[in-house]
Amino acid sequence: MRVHVVSDVHGNADALKRAGEGADALVVLGDLLDFVDYREHDKGIMGALFGAERVGEFARLRREGSRDETVAYSRTLWATLDDPAAAVDEAVRSQYATLFAAMTAPTYATPGNVDAPALWPEFTGSGVEVLDGEVTTIGGLRFGFVGGAVLPEGVVPRPRKGAAWRPYLRAREEFDESVAKLENVDVLCTHIPPAVADLTYDVVARRAELGSKALLELIREQRPRWSVFGHVHQPLAARRRLGRTECRNVGHFKETGQPYVLRW
Repeated sequence: MRVHVVSDVHGNADALKRAGEGADALVVLGDLLDFVDYREHDKGIMGALFGAERVGEFARLRREGSRDETVAYSRTLWATLDDPAAAVDEAVRSQYATLFAAMTAPTYATPGNVDAPALWPEFTGSGVEVLDGEVTTIGGLRFGFVGGAVLPEGVVPRPRKGAAWRPYLRAREEFDESVAKLENVDVLCTHIPPAVADLTYDVVARRAELGSKALLELIREQRPRWSVFGHVHQPLAARRRLGRTECRNVGHFKETGQPYVLRW
C-alpha cells in the first residue's frame, strides 16, 4: 500500500495535481489557501487585495514585530476596502474551486488554520472525504484526523463584527475533544504537530508555533506507526521518533511540491 501525504499547499494547485501520482490514496493536511505569500508578496489573497508593498510590511511584522503590532497593521489594511468580507469570500471560493478540482481520487482531507472548512462541502466531490475528529480505514490501517490549530492559552475566540477573515483556530478544549474521539489509531493525521519543542520551532520565523499536548498524549498511549502533520514551514527538526511512532512534518508542500510517502 502506498499513500502520499501533503500539508501547507497554499495555492500550489499545479503540484497538487501531481501529488497523488503512483499512490493508492492522497492525504491532505490542510492550509489549502494562499492567503499571505511570504515569498512573493504580490501573490495570494492579500497580495491581490493590497499589493506587494503593504503585504511586505505585514510579513515583516509577522517576523519581527509583536502580535499587537501585526494585528493593528492588519486592521488598517482591511479598513481600506469597502466590503472586505465579500472580497475575501470571492477570492477564497476561486482558490478552492481550483484546488479541490486538482485532487485525485481517493483523497482524505482535513483543514488547516488557513482554511475555511465551512465552505468545503461546496467543493468536495465524490472522490474527496473530509475528516475532522474522525477515523477512517485505508489499506487496513486506521487513519485518525484532526484539523485546525489551537488558540494561545487564555485567548477566547470572540467573533468580531465585520471581520473579513477568521482562521480555523480552535479553543484548546474543543481541539482536545476531537483528539479524544480517535481510538486505536495507526496513522495520526493532523495539521499541527504534537507539543515537541524541536517539531514546533520555526527557524526562519524564530519562534515556536503551538503544538498539541493532547496529540502527544495520544502518541504515548496509542503508539501509532506514524504521526504526520505540517503547519511549521521551516521546523528545527522535520522528524522525531517517539517510542514506536515516527513523527514527521510532511510540509511545506507549496515550496517543495513533493508529497511524503507512507508504505506498508
